Amino acid sequence: MRANIECGKQWSLHLEQEGEIVMAESIAQKTCTPCRGGIPPLTEKEASGYLSQTPGWNLLEAGHLIRRKFKFADFREALTFVDGVGRLAEEEGHHPEICFGWGYAEISLQTHKIRGLHENDFIMAAKINQLAGL
Repeated sequence: MRANIECGKQWSLHLEQEGEIVMAESIAQKTCTPCRGGIPPLTEKEASGYLSQTPGWNLLEAGHLIRRKFKFADFREALTFVDGVGRLAEEEGHHPEICFGWGYAEISLQTHKIRGLHENDFIMAAKINQLAGL
């Protein structure tokens, strides 16, 4: 079963379990959907529910941004990873902020049209984790 999300309306597969959101499907199996704005961002509690499927990512700015730092052996590995993230971003139509240098890459995700987090941000985070072999 696949969750459908479209701006203005959100359908998501999740269960409420003791105040915690539990995802019924791996977020990495989903595809980002275009967001044209006009919907509220996820609440901090809703965003926290996605963190179990995006290990290593941190919820920042009162739940409006997620970020993760990846470490590599050298500049070439970091550059190769960033190139892969760029290709993934183009495929998904969802583009992160990327900062990288010798031995590291830091990725930040936020849906700018809604000035906060959307399920797309967590889809990208999960796919970026897969790209990194995590």
